[in-house]
Amino acid sequence: MVGDVLVYSVVATFIVSLFSFVGVFTLGLKEKRLKKILLLLVAFSAGALMGGAFLHLLLESIELESGCALFIFVLVGFSLFFLIEKFLFWRHCHEHGHCEIHTFTYMNLIGDGVHNFIDGLIIVAGFVVSIPFGITTTIAIIAHEIPQEIGDFGVLLYGGWKKVKALLFNFASGITAIIGAIVGSFTYTFIPNFVPFLLPFAAGGFIYIASSDLIPELHKQKDVKRSIMAFIMFLIGIGFMYAIKIYFGG
Repeated sequence: MVGDVLVYSVVATFIVSLFSFVGVFTLGLKEKRLKKILLLLVAFSAGALMGGAFLHLLLESIELESGCALFIFVLVGFSLFFLIEKFLFWRHCHEHGHCEIHTFTYMNLIGDGVHNFIDGLIIVAGFVVSIPFGITTTIAIIAHEIPQEIGDFGVLLYGGWKKVKALLFNFASGITAIIGAIVGSFTYTFIPNFVPFLLPFAAGGFIYIASSDLIPELHKQKDVKRSIMAFIMFLIGIGFMYAIKIYFGG
């Protein structure tokens, strides 16, 4: 069992980490066009994360665990992701109207690395439940990784990094997901209630990312037509995760 979970989880997290190279496809795009594409990706990602949290992770959690503890785990996940973003994953500098860009880029990488490590643990929990559920969880994570990795790549370039260096370090940060998968695969059998804890914990993290990071970005769009398109993509993201639930039982 451990061997199967390890293989599936490592393969899944390796695929997820490859998306850290997605920034290379944006190099030839004009900024205006890139912003349009990013808006739709962010909207789809927000919907997919919400769908993954409520239609997959929480539903599965309720079958494994009931009572107040389940929702406490959701709040723990939400709160921890808040702390990660607050103290590690700084995207903007507010003190004295300026910041040390070079330091900021490294803090961004550290925060992303911690985030990806947790993603690896979440993927393990998915495959412990079942292969379809693990695949579903991986898809939900990939959905938010694409716009996130494009944003991370942009941050590094803004901080003065060369394109090749930015891509390689972004990939190195993504590899921590594989480390998380390996750690999770060898420890879940020794930790009581690993899955009943981690699934609602992951749901809380997904809800935080969607509601606190992604949806506020959509509110910045003032154009009515683009806002409607973004909302449609948000619904498509939810519908996509619902379709997976219906047809694949993830």
